[in-house]
Formats: sequence, C-alpha cells, structure tokens
Amino acid sequence: MVSRSTTGPITLKDAATISQAGALSALRTERATWSFGSVTLLLLFCYFWIGLTPFAHWDGKGNLPSTGNLLNQIVVITLFTVAIASLWRNPGRSVLFSPRSLLGLILLWFCFVSLFSFDPATAFRRIVYALLVCGCANAVLLLPRDSRDFARVFAIGTMAVLLLSYFAVLAVPAVGVHGVNEAEAALAGDWRGIFGHKNAAAAGMVYLVLFGLYLRKASYPRLGSLIVILAAIFLVRAGGKTATAMLPTVLILGWLFEHCRPLRGPLTIGLVIAMNVILIGLSSSPATSSMLASLGIDATFTGRSSIWAFALARISEAPIMGYGFQLLWGSEYLRDLTTESWAYLAAHSHNSFLETLLNGGFPALILMIVWLLILPLRDAGEALSTQNDPALTRLFLRIWIFSILLAGLENLFFVNNGPLWFTMLIAVFGLRLQAGASLQSRQG
Repeated sequence: MVSRSTTGPITLKDAATISQAGALSALRTERATWSFGSVTLLLLFCYFWIGLTPFAHWDGKGNLPSTGNLLNQIVVITLFTVAIASLWRNPGRSVLFSPRSLLGLILLWFCFVSLFSFDPATAFRRIVYALLVCGCANAVLLLPRDSRDFARVFAIGTMAVLLLSYFAVLAVPAVGVHGVNEAEAALAGDWRGIFGHKNAAAAGMVYLVLFGLYLRKASYPRLGSLIVILAAIFLVRAGGKTATAMLPTVLILGWLFEHCRPLRGPLTIGLVIAMNVILIGLSSSPATSSMLASLGIDATFTGRSSIWAFALARISEAPIMGYGFQLLWGSEYLRDLTTESWAYLAAHSHNSFLETLLNGGFPALILMIVWLLILPLRDAGEALSTQNDPALTRLFLRIWIFSILLAGLENLFFVNNGPLWFTMLIAVFGLRLQAGASLQSRQG
C-alpha cells in the first residue's frame, strides 16, 4: 500500500498515532467521493474567491455594487461555525489561531486603539469579522482528509474561478473588462473577470498560477498545466505589470530560499524593507521623480506617491495609536480635514505597512511584522528541513513571498473581502503547520 499523509494536508506531531483498525477505517472513508470537510473547504474557497454575486450588475460608472453587509456577515458566521464544528474531533483543532498569544495581542491592540477612535462600534464589528476570516483560513488546512483531498478541492475551485472569469470577459464584458465609461478610463480593455479591478485580477491570477504549479506535482499534472496556462494568459491581458513582473521574481526567490539558506533573511525580509523604503523614498523625492520620468518610468507609481505622502502626514499626527481599525479612509473625519491633496478620496493607502500604521500605529506594525514576516520566515525554514510534503511547503512559501512583496504596493493585510488576504493567511498558517508536522502512513 502506498504511504500517504492522513488528517489534512499536514499532520501534527501531537496527533495520536492511528491504530491498525483506525487505518482500515480511514481507507474505507477515503474511497468516499466527498467528505463533509471537503465540501466545507470548497464552500470556503468559493465564498472568498468567487463571492456571492460574481456577475453583479454593472452600473456603467465603474462601481460594482457589493452584496449587503448583513448577508455577508451571515454567510461568514455560518461558514466559520460549520468549519470549526467539523473540526471538533480533529486533533489538529488545538492549533487553530496559532500563534494564539500573538494574534490575540494584535486584535486586542486594535480593539484598544479603536476604543479611542471616532467610530468604535464600526471598528469592533470589523475586528470580529477579521477574527472569523482568520479562523476560516486556518480551518482550510485541517478540513480535508489528506493532501490529495486538499489538492482536489483546490483544483475544482481554481478551475471554477478561471472559467467564470473567462466567461465574464467573453460573455459579459461590461463586468469582465474595464470600459471607457468608468472612472479609470485609462484601464479600458484590461481584463478583470469576476474581480472588481484589474489589479486584484492580476494578483489573483498569480496565486492561481502558483496553485497550478502545485497541482502539477500533486496528482493533477495535466490540469495543473492547463491552470498555469489559462491564468498566465489572463494575467497578461489584465495589464497588471507589477504582478506580471513579480511572478518570475517569486519563482526565483522561492528557489533561492530553498537552496541558499544564508540568503533567506535578506531575500525576504531584507527585500521587503528595501522595497518599501526605496519606493516611498523615490516617490517623495522631486529630483528622483524627474529622473525616473525622463526614463519613461511613472514616478508616481500610478498615483500612489500622492496617497503615500498623504498617509505619511496622517501617520505623523498619530504615530502610536493610529486612527482605529479600518476607519480612516472614506470617513467624515478625513473629509473634514483641510488639505490640498486629492489623496483623501482614496479607498486605502495602497501599502499594507502604511495602512497598518494608520490602523494601529507603530505597535500594530511591529506585531504584524512579527506575525506575517518574521515567524513565517522561521517556519518556512523549518518546514523545508522536515521534507514533509515539499510540494505543499513550496506552494505556501511562494504564496507568502508574493504576498509580502505585493503588500508594498497594495493594501492586503486584514482586507477581509476577496481572495488575497484569505490566500495569504492560508500560506502563513500553512507554513506554521508544515514546520511542526510529521507524516503518518496508512498501512493496509
């Protein structure tokens, strides 16, 4: 009998050893087409990647109406409850929300600073929602029976996203393609599929390429290759130059991370720090901006420079406490400010680290760096040394590297709607679980 992993794509060290009778029972269960956990996993994937209204009516002004907050809240609470309940007898439930102390401290700090904000009630609701999303992403890794089950669900979910996105482009172009009548008319012709914006579509397609590369090694070589091709074509047609350039960079960095241990820190944490300092520094220097413009490079980084300057000014006014969890942008408080910049109209700061400073000041930024950069760096190294399902570890590593690089140009952390933050969380939790995992064999 071929040896395989058992409870989920990873198996915990402290999980009880399966007895011979239990192994035979598990083999019988494996023959079932779908388990309850697999169905729940697919529902979670579809909710965060596809949403409740993938073909929402287009109003012709560049605004896709979102599903009502109440319905979204009901769905997330239901999915969270079902996922956690289905893990009640799973030995892996002990690692939900791990590292608990750090994650709890992050959420408590956001609660504390939001208590003194101009809208505590809204901030608290969003913090609770963020906790539910974290739980859903963590449960994704424990719901499937084994790594093959995990790969099968992700293969189906990934193909569903691609087929719906191509359908939107070909059959419903008012939804699937940016038009000339939108607020950002310069994006006309860029594909976005079922995503709200071409930047989100481009980032999403990078994730799908990484899923496809993983599936090629996980029992689905042909389907994985097809996913890679379809996602790569969509990525190019989305016009996301940054995401397109990041994809080969991520693959190279992932390879170097695996094979050059001394370079792991500089290649990841060092690169993220340098990238943010250089980008924000270049955009704020008139001399450098003029030089870049003379070379044909957009020194504003598609208007981000003004938003970053505006965000930095706000951070300087509240460096310790920030303005409360996800409260500043679009608020009455911001509209009442006297400013000569249009940047106050932005939806967010287009930089996850600046956004964290706005949400909770420097204490929040330090905690988030520990959680999302330092610990995954350590966990990835330990996971690679275990040789426990290298293909799965490689998937999580690549997703994590891409996410932390993307965070320098987009608002990613705790953006609970859509697939980007959800997928990054899967990688962060996954690296932690892989680092402390040991394969168990089924004998029979």
